[in-house]
Amino acid sequence: MNLPRVVRYEDGKLLLLDQTQLPHHERFLCLRRAAEVARAIKLLQVRGAPWIGVAAAYGVAIEAQRLPDDKLISGLTRAAQMLIRARPTAVNLSWAVKRMMSVELRRTLVVEAKTIEQEERARSQAIALKGVKVVPQKAVILTICNTGALAAPGLGTALGVVLQAHQEGKRVEVYACETRPLLQGARLTAFELLRARVPFYLIVDSAAASVIERCDLVLVGADRIAANGDTANKVGTKMLAILAKEAKKPFYVVAPASTFDFQCRTGADIVIEERSGDEVRRFGRCQVAPEPAPVFNPAFDVTPARLITAFITDAGIVKPPFKRNIRRLLFG
Repeated sequence: MNLPRVVRYEDGKLLLLDQTQLPHHERFLCLRRAAEVARAIKLLQVRGAPWIGVAAAYGVAIEAQRLPDDKLISGLTRAAQMLIRARPTAVNLSWAVKRMMSVELRRTLVVEAKTIEQEERARSQAIALKGVKVVPQKAVILTICNTGALAAPGLGTALGVVLQAHQEGKRVEVYACETRPLLQGARLTAFELLRARVPFYLIVDSAAASVIERCDLVLVGADRIAANGDTANKVGTKMLAILAKEAKKPFYVVAPASTFDFQCRTGADIVIEERSGDEVRRFGRCQVAPEPAPVFNPAFDVTPARLITAFITDAGIVKPPFKRNIRRLLFG
């Protein structure tokens, strides 16, 4: 399968596919400083929890390459704090940065970043192979945001399960929510499904209630999963979970082990990023609301564990009771 290459490290610089330019242009950013990587993460030029973590890891590595010995520790500490602040909800970001900061020697940082990327790629493959088992031979699937190769190394997470099912010859069809306000579903998921030749319909987010009865299951990703199973994901995910519960359709959260955060006991402990009101007041470059209009623009919402059928992870499928079974599966 022709998967897009999102991140490339080359000789002290990081090349990132600018996802804000998709689907019209495939352009790469050339970044040489951690501050530039943090900005790219903040602006969603690179996105998806696993890819954010990988990009941040490389951000630490390229910063180390440019710092003199006497400023290495202080400079990397500042860089780490800057990267973690870029998007506070995605736990993969802080997880990857903290892991990089535990590496002592400058020359091993690039190796560690590459290892993180390879591990996430392996997790995506494991997720796809385990998740495909819940997809019927003929299935209509509802999803939101983008959870494919543009969001995670390899096939991705939730969309990776769809692509694996398609590769295995299952007759899958997707309803993809456009995902306002930045249209990750319309711009990115549609882009990936077209390339993979998977049948799909793009829908406005508010049409989800109109199609839920036609769907066999809902597959979504995650940016942070609390110890009790409460899950933060792109805003609109909770809406799909409520619809699935009402329609008695299975609702699966698909994520690697690195997305589980046992420091968060429940969803109430998850910090939800709130973004600029201009993302809502404007549709691309076109202003659609009065400039003074007040806006509430959370990037994520939290789906309560009680609405989730199961978690599809690289370690296996986790069913309720989640508080016990998540720890049992991930930590033995």
